[in-house]
Amino acid sequence: MGVKGCPIERTVNILEGKWTLLILRELFTGTKRFGELRSALTGVSPKTLSERLRILEQQGIVKRTIYPEVPPRVEYSLTELGETLSPIIEALRQWGTEWADQVLARTG
Repeated sequence: MGVKGCPIERTVNILEGKWTLLILRELFTGTKRFGELRSALTGVSPKTLSERLRILEQQGIVKRTIYPEVPPRVEYSLTELGETLSPIIEALRQWGTEWADQVLARTG
């Protein structure tokens, strides 16, 4: 089938990277500034967070709003397209709640 034909593979390619789903998790709770996202995502470097946000913005999943203030204020939120990912994020949360401990216990 290849990447062009398999919707699961295409979706995984869009949501790739350790931080992408965690960024989305945070934005599902509401609009956030860069510093708020960085604080919520322990261990993410500013460079990685910035890159992932830029990619999500290019994909049309995240909206970046710049306010003409001094100092400038930038906020990130989900677009309408980004909001459609809610069932995926919720399914991952539910699966993790029910099964992650059991799976992780088996793998040490």
